[in-house]
Amino acid sequence: MSYPFEDDVRAFLVERRDLAYRDFMLPLIPGVDAERVMGVRTLDLRPFAKVLARRDDVDEFLASLPHDTFEEMQLHAFVIGGMRDYDRTICELDRFLPFVDNWATCDQLLPKVLAKRPDETVGHVRRWIADGRTYVVRFGIGVLMRHFLGERFDPEYLRLVAGVQSDEYYVNMMRAWYVAEALAKQPEAAIVLLEEGCLDTWTHNKAIQKARESRRIDADFKAYLRILRR
Repeated sequence: MSYPFEDDVRAFLVERRDLAYRDFMLPLIPGVDAERVMGVRTLDLRPFAKVLARRDDVDEFLASLPHDTFEEMQLHAFVIGGMRDYDRTICELDRFLPFVDNWATCDQLLPKVLAKRPDETVGHVRRWIADGRTYVVRFGIGVLMRHFLGERFDPEYLRLVAGVQSDEYYVNMMRAWYVAEALAKQPEAAIVLLEEGCLDTWTHNKAIQKARESRRIDADFKAYLRILRR
């Protein structure tokens, strides 16, 4: 689908594209067709997204899904990430997430406004995690990891992540990342998942690996984690 200022966006992307950077990126985003990647760096995309967000007709850009290029998807993610209205952000997330097809766009979709109404956000997280689509699920777990491993932590969230059943690499990698972060920030609660064998073997071992690579976990705890490997 097109939008009124599509030519302006494409002109910007053509001007900033770097074919060497494109070749570097392609192996990192295997879910994206090569012809959709132009090779524009995130450092160039972020400020341009702020320009787009100030346009009166930005809603037409947000409605023009799916976008033709990886970079337009990135711009879309950055525009949503900068929104300050909670309800609008949720609406745009629900419209955008089904079209996300790679970990990079998913993981750079970071709406800070979700922290403003945590109780409501947890409800949306449950819905996203239950969705079943790879990057909707990954996004939901990422929100739990970024916003709910501190003072808003609840051990039930660990069980929610452990209960996800998926054969998708990018879902299980996010599950492992979440558990590794929990081992650093909420070790007493998180270690129970490993001791009780609540995770599938791959996610269990990957979480231990990532935790043992962390500088926030001390040597004694890392040694114990090693014993728990399957």
